[in-house]
Amino acid sequence: MKLIRFGAEGHEKPGVQLNDGTRIDVNEFGQDYTESFFGGDGIERLVKWLKENQESCPIVDNTIRLGAPLCRPSKIVCVGLNYAKHAEESGMAIPTEPVLFFKATSAIVGPNDDVVIPKNSTKTDWEVELAVVIGKKASYVSEENALDHVAGYVLHNDYSEREFQLEKEGQWVKGKSCDTFAPIGPFIATADEIENPNNLDLWLSLNGEKIQNSNTSDFVFNIQEVVSYISQYMTLLPGDIISTGTPFGVGLGFNPPKYLKSGDVVELGIEGLGTSKQNAIAYKG
Repeated sequence: MKLIRFGAEGHEKPGVQLNDGTRIDVNEFGQDYTESFFGGDGIERLVKWLKENQESCPIVDNTIRLGAPLCRPSKIVCVGLNYAKHAEESGMAIPTEPVLFFKATSAIVGPNDDVVIPKNSTKTDWEVELAVVIGKKASYVSEENALDHVAGYVLHNDYSEREFQLEKEGQWVKGKSCDTFAPIGPFIATADEIENPNNLDLWLSLNGEKIQNSNTSDFVFNIQEVVSYISQYMTLLPGDIISTGTPFGVGLGFNPPKYLKSGDVVELGIEGLGTSKQNAIAYKG
């Protein structure tokens, strides 16, 4: 199943995208895609509800805005340098354990919303990433059981301001958490829709030029490893997001580096998880 949320910012309703691409309104199901939905067998209950009610669900026009396909989670945990070639282009060693940092949930926007270049920014960068949505509380889980705690997968562009991240006392969260820096979606594909999350093509284009093009088989640490590892240090709650890192091709890695400017168009996608598009605009204050 593909979970969507649609409507004006701050007033999104839950929906489902069918296999033929049709979007339907499931607001009458009575629950949005929250922590309690993911942690309370919401996916299974929604499947059952749709068997009886799908024909009466209103169609959502494709011109209606998509929001992030889940309500604001308790946290976004990101894995840095999780592709060997990206570590190399960043001038950093391949990590021997996952590198973790947080991204503020206030950065979350819809998949096709504008990305705002922050005030005083000159180094706003892009990062196509596979994100994991937690479906069951996870604490000290084993790698063998890690996927039992995954509700689904979603496309994420982990925008980063490199000066804020790397040059201001090296505090990554500052360069990751600016408003609009976490476009999520277009949909969450439930875990049964993705046969092997560790073997998915992913790509990103800037102004029509494909500059990131890789596969999650190049992970340094795969999905099972990162879910298990993170759960050794914090409890992952239903609806939490783990963003699993980006492949080579970020702006920081160009010689000279290349960063976003107002008017740029970023498009990205992951096999089985759809595509998104963001127009870069300047901060207006």
